[in-house]
Amino acid sequence: MSRAPGDPHTGGMENNVTPRGVFIVEDSRIVRERLTSLMGEIEGVSVVGEADNPQDAVDGILRTRPDWVLLDIQLIGGTGLEVLLRTRTQVPGTRFIVLTQLDNAQYRRICLQDGADYFFEKTQTTAVRDLIAGHHSRKAT
Repeated sequence: MSRAPGDPHTGGMENNVTPRGVFIVEDSRIVRERLTSLMGEIEGVSVVGEADNPQDAVDGILRTRPDWVLLDIQLIGGTGLEVLLRTRTQVPGTRFIVLTQLDNAQYRRICLQDGADYFFEKTQTTAVRDLIAGHHSRKAT
């Protein structure tokens, strides 16, 4: 999934945009594919890894040290909260976006209290794309 500068799929990144990495933690293959597609719409942003369970997520996040993590709450064999708690302090520059179908005040409060930067319903994936694209373009200028 990761693409290097000059890769023909990224258009060579002629605009001197610094590549930004996104790590996707989601148990649904279909949702992961949709998120990967959405991230592909943002110039200079690439998916650097994916995981569907907490252990693979923690290992991948610590290995790739992405700029963004898209994190589902319900995972195979555990939760996204485990991932957040185990990685947050080890990757201080990474921004965590929780995406869930469990949008209620309690989950929102817990996720933000445990270190998530943003909390969205899964129906708001376009807003997530726009957030990353907007933040990315401000950083690149």
